[in-house]
Amino acid sequence: MIPTEDASARKREIEEKLKQEQETLSFIRENMEKSDQLTKGMVSILSSFESRLMQLENSIIPVHKQTENLQRLQENVDKTLSCMDHVISYYHVAKDTDKIIREGPTGRLDEYLACIAKIQKAVEYFQDNNPDSPELNTVKARFEKGKELLEAEFRGLLTRYSKPVPPILILDAITVDEELEVQEEVTLEHLPEAVLQDIICISGWLVEYGRNQDFMNVYFQIRSNQLDRSIKGLKDHFRKSSASSGILYSPAVQTKRKDTPTKKAPKRPGKDDVLDIEIDSYIHCISAFVKLAQSEYALLTEIIPEHHQKKTFDSLIQEALDNLMLEGDNIVAAARRAIMRHDYSAVLTIFPILRHLKQTKPDFDSTLQNDPDKEYNMPKDGTVHELTSNAILFLQQLLDFQETAGAMLASQETSSSASSSEFSRRLLSTYICKVLGNLQLNLLSKSKVYEDSALSAIFLHNNYNYILKSLEKSELIQLVTVTQKKAESSYRELIEQQIQIYQRSWYKVTEHITDRNMPAFQPGTKGFNDGLEELCKIQKVWAIPDKEQRDAIRHAQRKVVSEAYRAFLQRYANISFTKNPEKYHKYRPEQVEEMIERLFDTSA
Repeated sequence: MIPTEDASARKREIEEKLKQEQETLSFIRENMEKSDQLTKGMVSILSSFESRLMQLENSIIPVHKQTENLQRLQENVDKTLSCMDHVISYYHVAKDTDKIIREGPTGRLDEYLACIAKIQKAVEYFQDNNPDSPELNTVKARFEKGKELLEAEFRGLLTRYSKPVPPILILDAITVDEELEVQEEVTLEHLPEAVLQDIICISGWLVEYGRNQDFMNVYFQIRSNQLDRSIKGLKDHFRKSSASSGILYSPAVQTKRKDTPTKKAPKRPGKDDVLDIEIDSYIHCISAFVKLAQSEYALLTEIIPEHHQKKTFDSLIQEALDNLMLEGDNIVAAARRAIMRHDYSAVLTIFPILRHLKQTKPDFDSTLQNDPDKEYNMPKDGTVHELTSNAILFLQQLLDFQETAGAMLASQETSSSASSSEFSRRLLSTYICKVLGNLQLNLLSKSKVYEDSALSAIFLHNNYNYILKSLEKSELIQLVTVTQKKAESSYRELIEQQIQIYQRSWYKVTEHITDRNMPAFQPGTKGFNDGLEELCKIQKVWAIPDKEQRDAIRHAQRKVVSEAYRAFLQRYANISFTKNPEKYHKYRPEQVEEMIERLFDTSA
């Protein structure tokens, strides 16, 4: 049995622990209750905070949107104000530019052109936005006034600074020293550089914005006058020097000249001597004309637009050339009168002139550009010649007056059927066919200028194709077939012939990979590679304007070369003939095809 005292102690211990546990439980319960209260309080606070955030968001979003709208409105206002300032500036252009326009461009060309540019923009604005406004008429009038003063400045600069070339300078330029191996070139400067640049600038503006070609007439008239005065000044100088010294050529020429008459002993000139002086003077004037005309052309190319250079130059030199021809006629007439007096030795005086003209003819031809078939007048890429397009344009314009043209042709006939419309139509057809026939002969002659027969073929192909397409697109083909039923097929045959001639240019490439040129030990693809590269480089810059023809010619050539190259590679695929096969098999067939595909493409 457990003693009573031990049991009591045990019981007290248990009760004590139980009491402690109950106290701990009570403490935990109280803390749990407090925690629940705190949690509920926090949830309540968070819920309240969330609600307030939602309210704040609902308040801020409209404000934000309103702010964006205000910013956009502000930007629009700024843009509007900027546009208004821009527009208002157009209304002030006339006033702002008045002083500069009235005072003219002299001495401040750049500022003047900038001023006119403002006026031009104002004109464009009013034309687009307010064509009925009085401001448009104001700025238009101001623009025309500015253009007028620019034209006046162009004329004034040319007039003030264009001076006859001094005779001594001309003689220096035409003198030939037989003892010198290399002749020193004498440059004839007609205008000061700064003046020339201003004239070029004004010319460019008048062409681009002024839409006025009158300044070209002004140019040739002023320069023509100076050219004529330069030659007359040389002539006067020559005669005075010869007459005063009794020497039959200008003492200003200090060196030997070809075709210059031998220096004679001083004496008082008689009639024959006067003729000798005239002839010697004329020889000098011929050389002077060529030299001066060459320098005038060089000057003209800097000032006059390219399409007007030939016409302007022809007008510029015409008076001097006419005077030169008239003087020649006078010398010949004087010789004839001497012959009539039975002085047959007078004809000998003409020989120096003839000899000099013969020797200077190449210079004359190149200066006057008398030969239209010279290489510089031919399209370097073999495209359609200007003559072709002009001829076709003329014939197309003739369609609008075919009844009148037919009647005019019929009026020259004596046939009883001359009054019928069918007869007139047949005559017009015959006339058009003659024009086309002459055009074809002319093109054939021009094509011979090209050294490369393939380029010649491309040139003829392009022109024949252009003629055919132009005929087919208009009623011209109906008129042509009235008298030439097979006109279309004839042109197609001509076009095909030229394509075949062109294709022959590739024989020198493909011949390197044919069987007969292929020894088993050394295939010739190196020659093929070099020929391919050279031909592609040359023909890439040629032109075939007609896309359909261009694609067809490329395709045909690509097929022929590619097939030959693939066949070669297949034949020699397993033959070892070199340690460096890449030197021979430089290109894959696809690369060869791509190279040919870039022919006639200057952008490639």
